[in-house]
Amino acid sequence: MITVRRTNAPRPKPDMSQLGFGQYFTDHMFLLDYDRARGWHDPRVVPYGPLSLDPASMVLHYGQEVFEGLKAYRADDGRVLLFRPLENIRRLNRSDERLCIASIAPIDEQLFLEGLKTLIRLDIDWIPNLPDTSLYIRPFVIATDPYLGVRASNTYQFVIILSPVGAYYPEGLDPVRILIETEDVRAVKGGTGQAKCGGNYAATIRAQDRAKVKGYTQVLWLDGVHRRYIEEVGTMNVFLVIDGTVVTPPLEGSILPGITRDSVIRLLKSWGIPVEERVIAIDELTAAAQNGRLDEAFGSGTAAVISPIGEFNVDDTLIPVNNGQIGPLAQRLYDELTGIQWGRIPDPFGWVMEV
Repeated sequence: MITVRRTNAPRPKPDMSQLGFGQYFTDHMFLLDYDRARGWHDPRVVPYGPLSLDPASMVLHYGQEVFEGLKAYRADDGRVLLFRPLENIRRLNRSDERLCIASIAPIDEQLFLEGLKTLIRLDIDWIPNLPDTSLYIRPFVIATDPYLGVRASNTYQFVIILSPVGAYYPEGLDPVRILIETEDVRAVKGGTGQAKCGGNYAATIRAQDRAKVKGYTQVLWLDGVHRRYIEEVGTMNVFLVIDGTVVTPPLEGSILPGITRDSVIRLLKSWGIPVEERVIAIDELTAAAQNGRLDEAFGSGTAAVISPIGEFNVDDTLIPVNNGQIGPLAQRLYDELTGIQWGRIPDPFGWVMEV
């Protein structure tokens, strides 16, 4: 049974027209504890506030943690909708397994879902209703053993926090400029690239900072062995449209299996648009652009949904895409996905779930 302790000091709500991304947090959070004797236990909603951690907690020293990201949407008729939440729950459990987090005791899907719904219902007034706003949901798991030896922790804490958000990129649907990264790599096969863990993101910050200094929004990641094959764009999965066929790198261990990525592929197939999940060399990208065969490029992810790409830069060679404009397919995918997420159009896939 989930216990609920309401706050006695509600937090002031921000101007919902000036949210940005990930800057504000709601009044409550969901907590769940784990130890080997009791498994996952003591589910509770409590006032949002600092976590109490021993300075020797293993998460602080060896990075044994994972997280997820999804959203709740306020439909025009007042309903609150989630988009494919079970897929996020299952991916978190797969990430847990890769990081050896309570790997013999995955978090129960229904307990996760009920805890999430209880938290959202309690903080429902925080869900914005302006265009392109939503309630971002951040579940995460951290290792809490106070121990400095390298091993899996015996204790963990699972937390869900909520944040009202606007657009992830200030450009919105305006195409972003992407610097192709040739020095740093995000992940390699056999590593943790397919898991959603903080170390994967920390490894990207240096290249992102370099890109921003040069006036680019994000970087395009290449594989960690050959530095030749396209993997992800920023924190998103990447798609290219070449001669009318949509091409995206395959999931072979170094790429996060995005839920928006899967949704894009399923939508495209339902529309009869050819999709290929295959290796894409950077040479193929540049050749397609030079030959006029690169129709569009875009990223996909929970935060931005669809982010069109207007330019690549590889070794100071500029590769314009669709004259720097959003392409018709990226626009159609964005309209369809957000239409389903906000309950504005029918959902033939059964993706949305009411809170």
